[in-house]
Amino acid sequence: MLKFALTGLAAAAMAAVTGAAAQEASFPVRIAVDAAKAEGPVKPVWRFFGADEPNYATMKDGRTTLATLGGLAPDRVYFRAHNLLTSGDGTPALKWGSTNIYTEDAQGRPVYDFTIVDHIFDTYRERHVKPYVELGFMPEALSTRPRPYQHDFRPGSGNIRTGWAYPPKDYAKWEELIYQWVRHCVERYGREEVASWYFETWNEANLEQYYWGGNQADFFRLHDAAVRGVRRALPDARVGGPDIAGMRDTYLTDFMNHVKQAGTPTDFLSFHAKGMPRFIDDGDGKGHVRMGIATHLQVADHEFAQIGKHPAFRDTPVIIGESDPEGCAACQGPANAYRNGTVYSSYTAASFPRLQALAARRGVNLEGVLSWAFEFEDQPYFAGFRQLTSAGIDLPVMNVFKMLAKMGGHHVAATSDRQIPLDRVMADGVRGDADVGTVATMEANRLAILVWHYHDDDVAGPDAAVRISLTGLPSALRGQAKLTQYRVDRDHSNSYAAWLKMGSPIAPSDTQRASLLEAAQLATVDQGISLSPIGKKGATIDFRLPRQGVSLILLEMPGNKAP
Repeated sequence: MLKFALTGLAAAAMAAVTGAAAQEASFPVRIAVDAAKAEGPVKPVWRFFGADEPNYATMKDGRTTLATLGGLAPDRVYFRAHNLLTSGDGTPALKWGSTNIYTEDAQGRPVYDFTIVDHIFDTYRERHVKPYVELGFMPEALSTRPRPYQHDFRPGSGNIRTGWAYPPKDYAKWEELIYQWVRHCVERYGREEVASWYFETWNEANLEQYYWGGNQADFFRLHDAAVRGVRRALPDARVGGPDIAGMRDTYLTDFMNHVKQAGTPTDFLSFHAKGMPRFIDDGDGKGHVRMGIATHLQVADHEFAQIGKHPAFRDTPVIIGESDPEGCAACQGPANAYRNGTVYSSYTAASFPRLQALAARRGVNLEGVLSWAFEFEDQPYFAGFRQLTSAGIDLPVMNVFKMLAKMGGHHVAATSDRQIPLDRVMADGVRGDADVGTVATMEANRLAILVWHYHDDDVAGPDAAVRISLTGLPSALRGQAKLTQYRVDRDHSNSYAAWLKMGSPIAPSDTQRASLLEAAQLATVDQGISLSPIGKKGATIDFRLPRQGVSLILLEMPGNKAP
């Protein structure tokens, strides 16, 4: 007989689901997993993150958040940041940062100062995170239009494109800056280490009203000079780009044609894809958020198609350099009210497999999907920014990344009768029936099954009564096995819900903060779960999954160490 045991969990996370939402009628979901049917290696595309504000990384909550990210997959997690070359004293602000890496003396000769940027990269590496190096923005002394230099962005207002966004007055000095910086990094961190980083030029140069004060030809010249500088310092450095905003234009094709004709080395291609949430007026004075997952997928597919059609780059690794439900992490407002809760976490779980499926359909090599989310230092608790942690406390979305980190080895066949087909989600989103989908992996006698219950509309809905039918179980999992269910939902792994139950304190006490930190941990749950053996190689698992919830089921040998 197949035996199992559930891992322990905090008492608060074990509480039975309560309230009116739990009393709604559930609907059945049938998931089939064949552990004997391998479907290709797991590619951990999730292990890329980033933020506008580079200096937050060195601050108290930034260091804590980086440590969590680095712990998910030590020395395999990458972080991208804007403003690594921006002039200033290192004081951060929303959508701003600086390192003062480059100034000039009275005679116009370059002066390099790597102190601040070294502190940033040291902070990454001490926490087992590697840089995804964005070569930007323009130092004040090099800008063709230096004044005003720092923008005056505030959520909802402010001019973004100021002196930092313009082409260099001297491209040779720009190239030399990049060369000197990369050479310094090689001396500080070692050739092999720096060769494992990614180097790309600028950010969203196709958004000339925001991030680039030149034209396309200017950007291509900037990029070529930057790559020359990198490769002069480290001939085997990994270089690419262009990290443009996905605008359903042909900019990426133009870039590929240019670098091929110019002979500019290109080890990876990168672009950005975003969704489009809206605030829906329900007529009750409250309203709700409706997510735009369809837009997110359509934008990604448009860029994948361009790469897939280009014979010179069809096999080149691809990174979605920013991949998010919408486009401004530092903005707030009603349409962004999904961020603190489980809509963000379930959206993340539902979107990653579909982005991989679109890449596979187009025949491109998707290597990374970068979440442009980090943390915002010294802001109010749960202030409504797009982030992974708030005041040093993990949000529900962070716990989905903890789940993904536990999936490795190879994919196995997994289907759900309530998973909405890819083309339908890409065309219409998830506006009618809920999307209850799954992916499964097998590694070292550990079967991992991820199940999400997602809907675009952030409104109450019935639970999913999930039955997983397992077949093809290896012999090691047929005699004695441990079953663990990790859960992110309205009552588990949810610091925001715990904060609301406290009455939303502006300044939680030490006791309250300790409770929030406990509620933020990835929790296990045994509520309503059962496992029944069927024959020698099969079993069923039954549990209820609330709307916007995500479960990770692990079936493994006792004593196995989950990653």
